[in-house]
Amino acid sequence: MNQSNQSSAKHLNLRAQVIKTLLAVQNGQSLASVLNQHINIVSERDRGLYHELTLGCLRQWYSLKAITLPLLTKPLDNEALESCLYLGLYQILCTRIPVHAAISETVNAAKQLGFEPMSGLVNAILRRVSRETDEFQTALNNTHGLPSWLFKRLKKDWPDQFDEICQNLKQVAPLTLRVNERQVSRDEYLEILDEEQIDARPCLLSNVGIVLEQTGNITHLPGFEEGGFSVQDEHAQLCATLLPNLDGKVVVDACAAPGGKTAHILERYNPKKLIALDHDAKRLLRLSENIERLALDQTEVEIVTADATTWQAPEAVDCIVLDAPCSATGVIRRHPDIRLLRQSTDIAQTVALQQQILQQMWQQLKVGGTLLYITCSILKAENEQQMVTFFAEHADAKEVKIEADWGIEQIHGRQLLPTEQTGDGFYYCRIIKTA
Repeated sequence: MNQSNQSSAKHLNLRAQVIKTLLAVQNGQSLASVLNQHINIVSERDRGLYHELTLGCLRQWYSLKAITLPLLTKPLDNEALESCLYLGLYQILCTRIPVHAAISETVNAAKQLGFEPMSGLVNAILRRVSRETDEFQTALNNTHGLPSWLFKRLKKDWPDQFDEICQNLKQVAPLTLRVNERQVSRDEYLEILDEEQIDARPCLLSNVGIVLEQTGNITHLPGFEEGGFSVQDEHAQLCATLLPNLDGKVVVDACAAPGGKTAHILERYNPKKLIALDHDAKRLLRLSENIERLALDQTEVEIVTADATTWQAPEAVDCIVLDAPCSATGVIRRHPDIRLLRQSTDIAQTVALQQQILQQMWQQLKVGGTLLYITCSILKAENEQQMVTFFAEHADAKEVKIEADWGIEQIHGRQLLPTEQTGDGFYYCRIIKTA
C-alpha cells in the first residue's frame, strides 16, 4: 500500500476499514492474505473491535443477506453498500455496541467511501431494524446461513444432522491447545494455567488437549516461548492417536504445512526419518519455526517443498499421513471467509486433486504400511465417496476400522462434525497396503 493510500485510509473511520476488508473478501481474496495489511492501518486500541466486526460479519454473512433481502425494493447490485448494511445489522443484532453509535458510524462509513447518495437508504434500513430488534434477531437465528450450493450439498449429505450443523457453523470455535508431552503433562499445564488464573478445561476426546475459556494473546501464555504447547483443534489432535507405533519408522507427512501434525508425531514418537512435504515454501517456514519453538529433535526431519501429485520417495515408506487439500467446510467457524470464497465448482476439482495425490502417495507406501487419509471437510464427496472410489480401484488396500466412540461411522472411515464448544469437522480413514 503506497503512502498516499495509507494516509487517505487513516481518515476512514473503523467501520469503513472493516467494509474495505469485507470487499476484498467479496472480490475473492482470503482474509489471511489481506488481514495483516488492513489491520495495520487500524489504531492499536480499535484492533479487537475491527477483528470482531470483520469475522462476525463474515460468519453471519448469508444470514444477514437473508434478512436484508425483504427490506429492499430492488436488488442492491453494489458490494460496498451490501457490506455497509450487513455491518450495521451485525452491530445492532449481534453486539453490545450502542445502537445510535452503530447506525451513525456505519452511515458515516458509507459517506466516506463515496456513497453519499445511498447513505439515506442505509440509515432508513438500520433504523427500522433497530425498532424491530426482536423480530429481526429471531429471523437471523432461524436462517441456515450458508451459500445455496453448500446448503444443498449438506442437506443431502447430512439430512438428520443438518440443522445442528448450520447452527454450529455460525458459532465461534473454541481456542484449543495441545500440550507438548515431551515437556509437560496436561494435568501439570492445567495447574500452571490455574495458578495464573486462566480459565481452562481438559478436552474430552483428546488426552493432550485443553480448551481455553477466555481469549487473549497466545504468545503471552506461560510456556509459549519454551514450546510447552501448540494451538490445534481438538478433532485434529486425534490424528496421532490413529497411527501405528512410528518409532524407528520412515514417515511422510504429505501436505504438512503449517506443521501441527508433524510436530505431534515428533512429540509422540522417534521416527527413523520424517519427511514433511508441502508445495508451499512460505508455509513450510512456519513448520520449521514451530518445530524449533517446541524444541523437538529435528535431526531426522526432512522438510521438502514439492508437489504431492508427482513426488517420489527416496525409499519405501512405512506410514503416510495424508491431510488432503479439501474444501475446508469443516473449519468454517475458524475461517468464516470460506463461506464467500468457496464455490460449488471447486469441489469436483478438489476431489480430482485428492485422487491424484492418493494415487501418487499409495505408490510410495511399502506393503504392510499404513496410510491415514484426513480432510477438514464435511462433504461426503471428499470423504466417504472418495474412499469408496479408492477401495474400488485398489485391490491391495484394506481399511483398518477406527474403533472409537467419537464421530459417525461411514461406509469407510469416521466423520466428525463441527461441535459446539469442541472440535471442527474432520474425516479420518485408515488404510493398510496388503500386497
